[in-house]
Amino acid sequence: MERVLHTYFRSSSAYRVRIALNLKGLDARLVPIHLTRGGGEQFANEYRALNPLALVPVLTDGDLQLSQSLAIIEYLEERYPLPSLLPASFGDRARARQLALTIACEIHPLNNLRILKYLTGKLGLTEEAKLEWIGHWIKQGFDAIETELKTSALRGHFCVGDTPTIADCCLVPQVFNAQRFGVDLSLYPMLLGIHQACEALPEFQAAHPSRQPDVE
Repeated sequence: MERVLHTYFRSSSAYRVRIALNLKGLDARLVPIHLTRGGGEQFANEYRALNPLALVPVLTDGDLQLSQSLAIIEYLEERYPLPSLLPASFGDRARARQLALTIACEIHPLNNLRILKYLTGKLGLTEEAKLEWIGHWIKQGFDAIETELKTSALRGHFCVGDTPTIADCCLVPQVFNAQRFGVDLSLYPMLLGIHQACEALPEFQAAHPSRQPDVE
């Protein structure tokens, strides 16, 4: 049974899934989908047949085809439960999901490629205004996450405890995004400390955009 991940090296959503696969020790054949070349390979009819939203990632696992990064990670957690990407207790699991959803639903969509293209294209924002938009929404989200991490009794070396969870799978790609767009992260020592702990692990290193076969 072949496992395939349609991915793009710089996509935060695909990056999350690559981390999750690595943490679980699961192999997947990577099929790059270039999001800007030729107007975007995700808009081809062949790819839209996999995901009508024309977004990455898409995971194929046997007969299953699944999009949406957190749905994929939750599927991997249930289908391949060990090692787990969720803590043991119900409360801790909910907190890990809360942090993951804060990043995936409240921060990331506002600096996603299709939103940025609409801002600079249809709405005519300048590059400077685009970067201000990106920084505003990342900082607002990171302010909230930093506050939670500072006050959380659940925080360990990672967002929730001393092993990586779904929250860390989401955090690291969002930090990469922030760094890429020049967002000042010096105000977030807790967040950066967890990011450093993650980046020390080979599973996170192997998932990094710079290590992908389609990197430019």
